[in-house]
Parts: sequence; C-alpha cells; structure tokens
Amino acid sequence: MSKNIPLLVGITGGIGSGKSTVAKIFSILQIPIYSADDRAKWLMSNDSDLKNQLTEAFGAESYNSEGELDRAYLAHTVFSNPEKVKLINSLVHPAVAKDFKEWASQQSTAYVVKEAALIYETGGDKALDYVINVSSPLKVRISRTLMRDSHRSEEQVNQIVNQQLPDEQKNELADFVIKNTDNKMLIPQVLKIHQQLISKN
Repeated sequence: MSKNIPLLVGITGGIGSGKSTVAKIFSILQIPIYSADDRAKWLMSNDSDLKNQLTEAFGAESYNSEGELDRAYLAHTVFSNPEKVKLINSLVHPAVAKDFKEWASQQSTAYVVKEAALIYETGGDKALDYVINVSSPLKVRISRTLMRDSHRSEEQVNQIVNQQLPDEQKNELADFVIKNTDNKMLIPQVLKIHQQLISKN
C-alpha cells in the first residue's frame, strides 16, 4: 500500500466488551478514530439521500416537524422487528461506509481506526485492511452494559447480544484480539498492535 494512504483498521467487539475504551487508547497515540455509531446518527439526521430513504422505508413519522430524527419512533417501530432491522441496516451501513472512506482519505497517519459494533455482521471487514476484536466474557459484558446503560433491561441487552456474532467466532476471524478481562492490561496490548500496524505501512 502506498505511504500516503492510511491502513484501514476496524475495532469491534460485542456490547460491553470495552471497544470504546480501547479506541480511546489508540486516540491517545494520535491515531484518528471514526465512530461508526456516532456518524450513523449524524448521517441519519443530516444526509438528505439517507433521510429520503428512511422516510420512504419507515414513513414520514421517522422525522419530526423540525426535520430531526424521531429516535423513539424508530426504536419502537424498527428494533423489535428483525426484518425492519435488516432494512434499516441495509440503508445506513452503505452511507456510513462511504462517509468513512471519504474521512479516511483525508487523514495522514500510518493507519486510522473505525470503531463499530457490527463489522463482520455487515460484511464491513471486506473494506478494511485489519480488524481488532475486543474480547470479554459474556457475563462481564452484560453486567458492564447494565451498569452503563440504566435505560436498558437485561432482556434488551440479550436481544442486542443475539444480533452480534459470538465472541469466539469474531476472535477466529480477527487479525488481532485484545482481551479485556480483569487480569489483562489493555495498554500493553494496544501498544503491541500499534507497533505492528505502523510497521505494516
């Protein structure tokens, strides 16, 4: 790969695995971080093509009178229905992929990081050079998520877990695995991967 194009690196992991914490460590190392979830929310409210597609798919009620996304309506209408979840993902993920590509082309570091909950599930790994999976025991992930997201029930957390590939499978697919357990320090693991990625570009 030519020196002026950054390597595209994904960070993924199940809900509550600690991928945002790992992404923060990479950002301290001056690596640009692209948060797919944050950008998806921004694009759903600001990208006119995507707004039109969402309105067509889920009705005018998807946006309020000010043209802002009605998250409560979408959550109620979409996320309890697997077919509708597939449909919204098929609209949002390509818009995020295009946005990420444009963003990455403007960076000048050896590599950039895309933090996303769903990479393998959406086929997003095919557009990346390397993927890091942040791995953590399921029980730990569920209790972390319940502590962090007081608005979610255990049943809702389990629904999200069921939409994601099992950790073991992601560990096999990933180029790098970071183990986020009580007896494993995160920073040395990140530094080791950082050195390897810099040497690859």
